[in-house]
Amino acid sequence: MADLAQRTLPLAGVHGGSASVRLTPTQPTERISLRARAEDVTALSQALGLDLPTRPKTSASANGRTALWLGPDEWLVIGEAGSGLMRAAQESGVLHSAVDVSHRNTAILVEGPGAAAAINAGCPQDLSLKAFPVGACTRTIFGKVEIVLLRTGEESFRVEVWRSFSDYAFTLLAEGARDAAL
Repeated sequence: MADLAQRTLPLAGVHGGSASVRLTPTQPTERISLRARAEDVTALSQALGLDLPTRPKTSASANGRTALWLGPDEWLVIGEAGSGLMRAAQESGVLHSAVDVSHRNTAILVEGPGAAAAINAGCPQDLSLKAFPVGACTRTIFGKVEIVLLRTGEESFRVEVWRSFSDYAFTLLAEGARDAAL
């Protein structure tokens, strides 16, 4: 019997940062790209166990899950590995589109007093607390790649990026972290 191929984690063993910024690749998580009509948001929220946000640049968290508003009918929902996001969406009983993107994406946690400056090395967003408060999220660019950015604390962010671009994003974040320490 042949050995089965094992999927390696993107950024496995990678560390980075500086005196003012810590970069940490996340552990595997479950993710779905969710699309639904406005009239189906309540049923999907109940099924997922959290209120899907309906305002631009907002997120909601509950029961180990986080939903990020990406558009009027689009969310990225992130849950702990094995949290059953697809099953929950399926059991909502309403019309929607849910695509499992767990293996497409990976995430990098960017934390510390220089976190915003490190991200701004490649992202044009105003990341001041006034313009981008805790819980704010957006789909934006970072260098040459698309990311989904979530502010998780006053000095902490989650950068969601396609795994094929994760080395590039991590390297650019590490350069930004070094610059932020100067």
